[in-house]
Amino acid sequence: MELKKHLQPHAVLIPLPLQGHITPFTHLAMKLASKGFTITFVDTESTHQQIATAQSLKDGDNPFSHGQKCGLDIRYAKISDGFPLSFDRRANARQFMKGLTHVFQTHVDDFIENLVLSKPNPPISCIIADSFHVWGSMIAKKYNLVNVSFWTEPATVLTVFYHMNLLKSNGHFGSHDKYEDTIRYIPGVQTIKPEDLPSYCQDDDPSACNYVFKCIKDAQKADFVIGNTVQELESSTISALQVQQPFYAIGPVFPTSFTKRTISTSLLPASDCTNWLNSKQDGTVLYISFGSLANLSKQDILEIAQGILISKVSFIWVLRHNILGSGERNILPLGFEEETTGRGLVVPWCSQLAVLSHPAVGGFLTHCGWNSILESMWCKVPMVCFPVLADQLTNRKLVVDDWRIGVNLCTRGLIRRELVAENIGRIMSRSDELKKNIEKTKIILQNALSDEGSSEKNLNQFIEDMKNKILQKN
Repeated sequence: MELKKHLQPHAVLIPLPLQGHITPFTHLAMKLASKGFTITFVDTESTHQQIATAQSLKDGDNPFSHGQKCGLDIRYAKISDGFPLSFDRRANARQFMKGLTHVFQTHVDDFIENLVLSKPNPPISCIIADSFHVWGSMIAKKYNLVNVSFWTEPATVLTVFYHMNLLKSNGHFGSHDKYEDTIRYIPGVQTIKPEDLPSYCQDDDPSACNYVFKCIKDAQKADFVIGNTVQELESSTISALQVQQPFYAIGPVFPTSFTKRTISTSLLPASDCTNWLNSKQDGTVLYISFGSLANLSKQDILEIAQGILISKVSFIWVLRHNILGSGERNILPLGFEEETTGRGLVVPWCSQLAVLSHPAVGGFLTHCGWNSILESMWCKVPMVCFPVLADQLTNRKLVVDDWRIGVNLCTRGLIRRELVAENIGRIMSRSDELKKNIEKTKIILQNALSDEGSSEKNLNQFIEDMKNKILQKN
């Protein structure tokens, strides 16, 4: 009886409190719960407040209420991130990240200690922490838990981070005068240009770099790393990673088929674009979004807007009110919305999967966030790539150079409206090569998630290996 109790894993999931991390973590919780796990999902109080406001949740409800009613054992908890709810985390990003490194760790520690002392049934057996937390190994060791790190980006980005010492010794770390070089020495990565490295490897900002270094160092101590990627998309990179530590490609971590209703993970209220899209012909609408975090300059917005005017394409453009980072509200050039009446829709936020899966959408102008790329591939929508920061630069390389399912908006951030119009035209014309390649990647994703697919097998293997590890610790 005791053995059976321990074989039902109880995992505590703690995402980084940013939209791009909360989304895959939420779907992972549903997926593991549908496989018999007990899940304790930990949101920050600030994150919960945003979700509750965006989705008009009733008191006592949480993002998993529907799954809980369907019988999934998902327990939902909120803890402080160390800042008052009124604190502007976006405007004070550097201070917020410092807090996540030091103060948040204490709140997590207190929460886990109280949870352990409360003797839940089944007992906590593992922690699944975002790879961008710096304390996963310390918490796991302190409470004798299996330590799982969840990597929410491509395996290529992780392996680049794992080999930063090679970049430094070859003069490619933080260097701006070697853009023409080709890097061939990173295990599992055939070739990559310095300009395609994650921004943390190119920037001179020591605070951001140091934070990422600490995260990667901690992730390397994990018992297991699970990745939101697909074996067949990054096979050589994943094989190289697996030499270093157990890595399981279980992506794309999409909504579980357990319930037909998709769990909304949005931190912002979403506009419903369905009726507008229904009025458009199949494949004629360009969807434009730069995600929840990236800032653009006013000049970038101006050139993109003028490029859209030249292209005469129909479009949905997601323009967050804070996309300029300055608080300025007059984002679009004067007369733009009047000039695009009927063929353009500008919204502050929307359900991206609902838009991308609509047959009217034929292209996606994207910042190359990893969730956006996976969703675009799943919906067979080719991309115009405009990476801004972090992993997006490497993701662009995968989309354009390796998988050939998209094109560049511009080179090295120099936007020209004529080039914007030209590349929008290339995507919307859906050339035979783009069409063939995007259909091929959709099949790879579908096959990976099938009963006999690589991601499903890897997930089952991870669960089996983790159960064995749990038994070893008890």
